[in-house]
Amino acid sequence: MKLTVWTYEGPPHVGAMRVATAMKGLHYVLHAPQGDTYADLLFTMIERRNHRPPVSYTTFQARDLGADTATLFKKSCQDAVDRFQPEAIIVGASCTAELIQDDPAGLSETMGLSIPVIPLELPSYSRKENFGADETFYQIVKALAKPQERTARVTCNILGPTALGFRARDDVEELTGLLSDLGVQVNVVAPLGATPSDIARLPAAHFNMLLSPETGEAAARWLEKNHHQPFTKIVPIGVGATRDFIAEIGDIIGKPVLIDESRLRMPWWSRSVDSTYLTGKRVFIFGDGTHVAAHARIARDEMGFEVVGLGCYNREMARPVRALAKSYGLEALITDDYLEVEAAIEALSPEMILGTQMERHIGKRLGIPCAVISAPVHVQDFPARYSPQVGFEGANVIFDTLIHPLVMGLEEHLLTMFRDDFEFHDDAGPSHHGGKATAKVEPVAEEVHAPQDDNIIWLADAEKELKKIPFFVRGKARRNTETYATQKGLHQISLDTLYEAKAHYAR
Repeated sequence: MKLTVWTYEGPPHVGAMRVATAMKGLHYVLHAPQGDTYADLLFTMIERRNHRPPVSYTTFQARDLGADTATLFKKSCQDAVDRFQPEAIIVGASCTAELIQDDPAGLSETMGLSIPVIPLELPSYSRKENFGADETFYQIVKALAKPQERTARVTCNILGPTALGFRARDDVEELTGLLSDLGVQVNVVAPLGATPSDIARLPAAHFNMLLSPETGEAAARWLEKNHHQPFTKIVPIGVGATRDFIAEIGDIIGKPVLIDESRLRMPWWSRSVDSTYLTGKRVFIFGDGTHVAAHARIARDEMGFEVVGLGCYNREMARPVRALAKSYGLEALITDDYLEVEAAIEALSPEMILGTQMERHIGKRLGIPCAVISAPVHVQDFPARYSPQVGFEGANVIFDTLIHPLVMGLEEHLLTMFRDDFEFHDDAGPSHHGGKATAKVEPVAEEVHAPQDDNIIWLADAEKELKKIPFFVRGKARRNTETYATQKGLHQISLDTLYEAKAHYAR
């Protein structure tokens, strides 16, 4: 087993927990030792939920392993039903508990509980969190959905949003409004906010809107096969995708649909002269497959960026992401090792990263601006304000998300360029407060910078000149200069060396 400081996905039982926490009237009994209860913090601290997850742990200890842990599990099941009185429970084992092979599914079946008990078989050592969420939701739908008549009006279900989803709450609200404008009412949103009784009503809808393929596709396919409900294939993230989604809805319901785009503010900017500053900026995109595909289209076709690299961490989406990368003339990076992602970013030296919270930290280290566009995310990406990703309002939010790192980066670059100005240097004081400018005192000692190669040092004049290079290519300029110096057998990088390296690589 590989240990890591960061991880893109947790074990599959965390995915099951995301589904259980998203729902109401459902309880998750998890056979797990002490120490596997850390997941509570994901929801109360990161997502800032006002109630703890509906999960009961057996929390067996080392001394219990010599006794009857199966009895401990059955007691936990009965206690959970008596205390919380859920409509249904799901049962499973954590990655550690899986090793003792107590078979929670079989044990729960022998208890004769009066409510539905849905067993989960989640292979902890071969699959991960998104698979766990997808499989759990599928098993819940398979166990609880009942055949029934279609609703009188055209309705659909929204499938896939879970707890800890990226902007899932706001996406559901935006999508509900968009569908209403198209004359389609929402029958059930699941798993987010749904009860087991709501799951039973899923087949009453005319079709399903698949908001998150990572966590809802298995259920959508089962409903299509067993209840003849088609599901949408386009996730409406971005202007173009939203327009295609609206057309797809029209095809499903059998009539043309039109919608008011007056709230959409992004296209005007793409046609404006201001947008030329960002045209051609090189971006690297990494995250879950759905958001990577959506943002690759936005970056290239709607913002005028150049996509120089893309990939995803969830291997279930590897095939479509590889096909997408090939259409962009790239080779997809499919990995869950953040060190591989960091190496790829460093080698490509993009001007912006679109990624997860992992890439945000990588970007900070490399001095590259990063916009977060995918889970896993941290608390700052669960904003209190309304901030959807789907639909036309989502396109406005994404527009801000993508341009702000670059625009603020330009401001930072200009401040760096004028750092030696008599009025704007660090010791001058705030000029807008009427502070009196003072001359900058240059250090007497010669400043040097230690590069990756310990045999090469940067002299102060070269280091000073390097800071005048725009931030988004400064790292590449530094590496090229150090490579040039190494090839020439130089141990110091002077101002002349920097200019020579620039001329060398310009040829």
